Amino acid sequence: MLLELNNVTAGYDGTAVIHNIDFTVSRGDFIGIIGPNGGGKTTLLKVILGILKPYKGTIKLNNELTDIRSKKIGYLPQYNNFDRKFPVTVRDIVLSGFITRNGLLKHYSADEKARANMLMEEMGIEKLRNISASELSGGQVQRALLCRALASDPEMIILDEPNTYVDNQFEHELYKKLKQLNQEGKAILLVTHDVGTVSYYIKSIACVNETLVYHPSNIITEEQMAAYNCPLQLITHGDIPHTVLKKHDQNHE
Repeated sequence: MLLELNNVTAGYDGTAVIHNIDFTVSRGDFIGIIGPNGGGKTTLLKVILGILKPYKGTIKLNNELTDIRSKKIGYLPQYNNFDRKFPVTVRDIVLSGFITRNGLLKHYSADEKARANMLMEEMGIEKLRNISASELSGGQVQRALLCRALASDPEMIILDEPNTYVDNQFEHELYKKLKQLNQEGKAILLVTHDVGTVSYYIKSIACVNETLVYHPSNIITEEQMAAYNCPLQLITHGDIPHTVLKKHDQNHE
């Protein structure tokens, strides 16, 4: 077991947002995390990343109790949570993935610099290494942030709605890369509203709406959605991944 949450309740200013969460992640898992806005998805991520301490419950990484951030987890934040005005280059962004999670500054080793260069080359941004973040497109920023998330060779990668405000080319490259990483044994948690598209890649689904219900498949029926209290569109497969909307009442068509 890579990650284990037992009876976790967490929130802000004394008010719980998620309640009694039991959740496990193993190596090779590819879990789509879905749920309504305000249902607690971001709170859950903060707890896993060690940004938010739960009111109760325990969190284990590799069977070790922890309440601190870990380099074993790579994180790709939402695009609009990244301050592009901050005076950093693409190379700075990628290298920051080697900084210990307590925020202390450090000197980078030759191996770390070499890995950063390799990742930038793989993601097609090596020629942008000295370009300021303020000059980048949305897709270029996400490529740099993905390199940062992968810098320390984490065992688990968490992505928070990575397809927001980016180009279709990056979205295709991202899912292709995630599939490769997952095949190599990396665990992946992907928060998304675009469940129709990612259902082709994910292996299972966690519905988060104050509590968490785990579904051990990448397909959920409308009835299961209702039972899970997860008011989203129905997921299905086809030659082109897509969602199917609930039928309209015939009297209102």
